[in-house]
Amino acid sequence: MKSPLLTLPGAVPAEGVDEGVAAHYGDLFREQRALADGTGFVDLSHRGVVTVTGPERLGWLHLLLTQHVSELPPHQATEALILSAHGHIEHALYLVDDGETVWAHVEPGTQEALIAYLESMKFFYRVEVADRTADIAVVHLPAGSIAEVPEGVVVRETPYGRDLFLPRADLESYAGKAGPPAGILAHEALRVEQHRPRLGFETDHRTIPHELGWIGGAVHLQKGCYRGQETVARVQNLGRPPRRLVFLHLDGSEVHLPTPGTEIRLADDGPDGRRIGFVTTSARHHELGPVALALIKRNVPVDARLIAGETAAAQETIVEP
Repeated sequence: MKSPLLTLPGAVPAEGVDEGVAAHYGDLFREQRALADGTGFVDLSHRGVVTVTGPERLGWLHLLLTQHVSELPPHQATEALILSAHGHIEHALYLVDDGETVWAHVEPGTQEALIAYLESMKFFYRVEVADRTADIAVVHLPAGSIAEVPEGVVVRETPYGRDLFLPRADLESYAGKAGPPAGILAHEALRVEQHRPRLGFETDHRTIPHELGWIGGAVHLQKGCYRGQETVARVQNLGRPPRRLVFLHLDGSEVHLPTPGTEIRLADDGPDGRRIGFVTTSARHHELGPVALALIKRNVPVDARLIAGETAAAQETIVEP
């Protein structure tokens, strides 16, 4: 979905997964500071939107998701995962129920596979699943924002801000009222600062929830069975995940950021040392400078000095070893 807001002054299109919205509008750090101060908005209209309706929607989703949603109160935001039979993360859903419909936004381009899975699990349950991406756009208002929310728009409120499920036809008119726009790069820099993982960025084909700190936030440990639960329970009760998410403070003297996939090694071993992990997301933060999220082997000492490619990096613990 190509956003009409790409016609706004200064808009530079994003690339890769986030293609279709603006990377920035000419001043990355100004946009970050605005979001951190609770002003402006982020166009996330490229994200997939899926709805589930029907009287049995919450009980049915409860059987499929990692989150406890059978008694989810109306308007309470939550997030949940869908795992493979082996416990690997396949989908991440950012949910809210308005009392009649469960609304979820998901990573761009993942909604079709998600819907196919949900449809295959309907059986005799009284539920209807719909792809609303074509007519609903997600807009993010930062924490502290006093921007007006149009009447009738479903809102998902979190500690990090509000996600609006806005009619796509209203996106341009709403943008004129919501304050200065901020691009996806500003949004991502704050996500990295907040240590929040993202599907397809911090995950690969073998990622389990424990590695990213998603236990508790997206995975409920006291609910009934769901696909992949055996792996979750076994790691939680008997072992440790093989990898752990870390936050990296990168050497600010380097001109280029290490790109996702850049190999991480112990600084003492040098650039030819054994690979112990890789960068998942890197960003330039308006206060912290160059930073990144990375997955490294669980047993790497928390005080070990690292290098990402050729860039020196100091780690900050997110997931305990």
